Amino acid sequence: MNNTEKIKCLIIGSGPAGYTAAIYASRANLNPVLYEGIEPGGQLTTTTTIENFPGYPDGVDGVTMMEDFRKQALKFGTDIRRGIATDADLSSCPFKITIDGEKVLETESLIIATGATAKYLGLPDEQKYAGMGVSACATCDGFFYRKKNVAVVGGGDTACEEALYLSTLANQVYMIVRKPYFRASQIMQEKVFSTPNIKVLFEHNTIGLFGENGVEGAHLIKRMGEADEEKVDIAIDGFFLAIGHTPNTEIFKKWLPTNENGYLLTENGTPKTRIPGVFAAGDVADPDYRQAITAAGSGCKAALEADRYLMIK
Repeated sequence: MNNTEKIKCLIIGSGPAGYTAAIYASRANLNPVLYEGIEPGGQLTTTTTIENFPGYPDGVDGVTMMEDFRKQALKFGTDIRRGIATDADLSSCPFKITIDGEKVLETESLIIATGATAKYLGLPDEQKYAGMGVSACATCDGFFYRKKNVAVVGGGDTACEEALYLSTLANQVYMIVRKPYFRASQIMQEKVFSTPNIKVLFEHNTIGLFGENGVEGAHLIKRMGEADEEKVDIAIDGFFLAIGHTPNTEIFKKWLPTNENGYLLTENGTPKTRIPGVFAAGDVADPDYRQAITAAGSGCKAALEADRYLMIK
């Protein structure tokens, strides 16, 4: 293709990992190009107030924080562009990344920071109450529901972990489980069942949320038997999704190994993938923590490793 550009360092993704990688790569004179992807700023732009990121003692709006990251990357010379990576050829260096199905970039090093997308039930009310009681991260938003009533949707280990965390803050935690049993490990089930302020609602499905200026409750359907159902309403202030995340790795799966849930595998404790010169940072390679601070740290590591790689290449 004629529409080709050769660069030294390409960063795909614009959350804490991508922007931090850009800051470090720019300061190392790697002249990085960063493509912001489908959601500039990443998942944090859907969060209201962030109180657990160091340096913001009064908390900070998610959009504002990501704008601060972006400004800092620009300050040091990052070439930030709008666009989505739609194809990848990592068979040899320089690596070839197609943007928006048209432009091809040939890059000597690649930092993948495409993040992961939280799974939702698909209810219109989830969008209606986004930032007003609906959350996909208990660790991020649980503090705002101290002494209140909340619900967690899901029946796996993650849902149990979220419910147990929220039980230390909230007055009452409901677990809404679609099936008549947990998928979680036995030890997690035992912890949930032994926590007094967690109530498990097996065979319940959420069909809607309600409230004037935010979530005040959830409409549920309880399965009573083969054909019988009963409508149930619960009063809650927060509705937490814990049904998993989908890492944004589709175009890289041909070239890079992933775990069973699609997260990119890296060398232990590093952002290195199995292909020298290709690095993964942030939630795209982190099924465990998924925090802004850990994503930023891994973005730093990725840029430092890219610099080292290019020096000895």
